[in-house]
Amino acid sequence: MPMSRDEIFKKVQEVLVDALGVDEEEVTPTAVIKDDLGAESIDFLDIMFRLEKAFGIKIPRGEMMPENLANDTKLVKDGMITPTGIAELKQRMPHSDFSTFENDPKLDNMSKLFTVDAIVNYVQQKLAAV
Repeated sequence: MPMSRDEIFKKVQEVLVDALGVDEEEVTPTAVIKDDLGAESIDFLDIMFRLEKAFGIKIPRGEMMPENLANDTKLVKDGMITPTGIAELKQRMPHSDFSTFENDPKLDNMSKLFTVDAIVNYVQQKLAAV
């Protein structure tokens, strides 16, 4: 029987509590992994490894969070994600909510796309595809 969204959220919450040493109450659906939970770049690898183990899924590099976008001048110009870049991100990150980001598409704001809810959405999509 497939896992419910609540079951996926609880498991993701456990992974983030263990990986980041945060309190369970801090891991809310809207919490931003970097800004609210204090994750650093090395933590993202650990989180992905733990998610793979917890859910029995494979997370290819760059699939949950696209890499090296800042180097592509069609996607980023003067520290801003271009309309082409936003379209590319939406295609590569269908699990993220772009509503706030589109109003201020600074490259620095890209980390705000990676929320607990985005991870739950991603895992849910991966499990549905199995």
